[in-house]
Amino acid sequence: MSNVGHARALRLLIADDSRTDRLILQAMLRRQGHEVRATSNGQEAVELFASWRPDMVLLDVMMPRMDGMEAARRIKAMAGEILVPVIFLTSLSDAGALAQCLESGGDDFLPKPYNSVIIEAKLGAFDRMRRMHETLTGQRDHIRERNQQLVREQETARRVFDNIAHTGCLDAPNIRFHASPMSVFNGDILFACPRPAGGMHLLVGDFTGHGLPAAIGALPVAEIFYGMTSKGFSGGDVLRELNQKLVRILPTGMFCCAFFVEVDFRRGMLRVWNGGLPDGFLVRSDGEKEALASRHLPLGVLKPERFAAPMVEYGARPGDQLLLVTDGVLEATNSEGCPYGEERLAAILAQETGNRSLSDVVLEEVGAFIGDAKGTDDLTILSLCMTEQDPVVGRAVVVSQSALTGPGHWACSYEVENGTLGTFNPLPLLLHVCMAVSGLRQHSGEIYTILSELYTNALEHGILGLPSAWKISPEGFSRYYAEREKRLAAVEGHAIRFELSHRLGSTGGRLIIRCIDTGPGFDTGKILKQADDTGTVRYAGRGIELIRELSSALSYSKQGNQAEVVYDWQLADSGSGTAPV
Repeated sequence: MSNVGHARALRLLIADDSRTDRLILQAMLRRQGHEVRATSNGQEAVELFASWRPDMVLLDVMMPRMDGMEAARRIKAMAGEILVPVIFLTSLSDAGALAQCLESGGDDFLPKPYNSVIIEAKLGAFDRMRRMHETLTGQRDHIRERNQQLVREQETARRVFDNIAHTGCLDAPNIRFHASPMSVFNGDILFACPRPAGGMHLLVGDFTGHGLPAAIGALPVAEIFYGMTSKGFSGGDVLRELNQKLVRILPTGMFCCAFFVEVDFRRGMLRVWNGGLPDGFLVRSDGEKEALASRHLPLGVLKPERFAAPMVEYGARPGDQLLLVTDGVLEATNSEGCPYGEERLAAILAQETGNRSLSDVVLEEVGAFIGDAKGTDDLTILSLCMTEQDPVVGRAVVVSQSALTGPGHWACSYEVENGTLGTFNPLPLLLHVCMAVSGLRQHSGEIYTILSELYTNALEHGILGLPSAWKISPEGFSRYYAEREKRLAAVEGHAIRFELSHRLGSTGGRLIIRCIDTGPGFDTGKILKQADDTGTVRYAGRGIELIRELSSALSYSKQGNQAEVVYDWQLADSGSGTAPV
């Protein structure tokens, strides 16, 4: 019994030089409900296939002008990725000849004389294969299209990210870095931003995941990092804000291992925080090295009320190098599957590298170790060389305006008391008040430096009574900051007050800054005269001298616990000289 009622109509092409066989097969297929066209040779079969595009082709092996095997090869070439089953009509029994038919592109054989039941079964089976192939091809094309869309979205996110992340100072002459992404948008982040008072903040991070999930966290991290650093916030403030943001936006199980560094070239100081990244290294110019181990959980793990951002201080001299890497370096494997590991990295740092940057040395060694093996993770390496002169001073991002807009005549007072002295940094707030005057934004770096030096002197020397002579050696440096934390925790009954006033002129203005502390004061004249055997002024003297260089006038009370700075400013295009007030 025929299954014509259940069969799916197909477009079938027959090529057979035997008119009798061709008519018999044509009649059978039409009774089964199929649309059939027939020809007597291979050349016409190829031409008819090109114009009609049948679902299947039935070819006799031996035909004039072009045999079935050559016709099969050409038909398969024209079909491309579309599955067009080719069934050979043959009475051959030789295994070699049958194998040649399959090699030429044939999919099966239909023996002569024809059996209607066998023909219907074979056509049904090949039709199922053909439709399955169409489904799989459609799904593949859909997946390819979705993947291309995702890549375009990642590239868009990357452009937005780069516009934010590349506003810093990674191009500074004392910074060398390498970042090799394994995807359009990888999970590693690498930022550097100059601080208003000089120095810079560095952030190396590694998000869980790649692609857009990593971008979800990387974009706000970049915006917070650059925005807060350029406004003068301390490293601890930036870290707390970053953690709070990531806890709020990241799903459970996603976080950012991070290494944060606050660099002060003028004071020769590094303050570091490592949350989940491999050890960083401070390699001294004399070859000694200190490991900067992870002491904290990654960003985005702890709730804000449980998160702490204490930063460890290290003294650093010109020529010392800082090296930071992500775990992609340690996990890089060679062709044998062996990871690079901590021991090999430590061995490199123990070698004499001369004047080469550690980033270049490590990258070269890791590349030689990996060889032709493909990496399994992103490689991010950064090295920073301490210099005597600040390489990025004056590069803080500021808004330059030529109009004398904003509040012109104003005065304010702000006081920090007792325990708040050890937990809060008032400088970004004071700078923000000053930046309300549009013209002052051109001078934000100098103003922040003055505010910072006044506050540091008032707190550390005026109230805490710390001797600056301790910071001559690395050991004394550590002692200085350990004692600073100890005395800050016990400070009581003290305060620091800033009194700011401003008057606007025709081409500029005058800002007066008074800093008053409740400490016993110090002999400013004696400090300014202090010099070591080489004739260079010690730390405290350098700070006061810097204020003098930046301002129009600096004066201290006799007790040394009240300082007044006069800062005259002009717009950048107004010429030089003191602004009229």
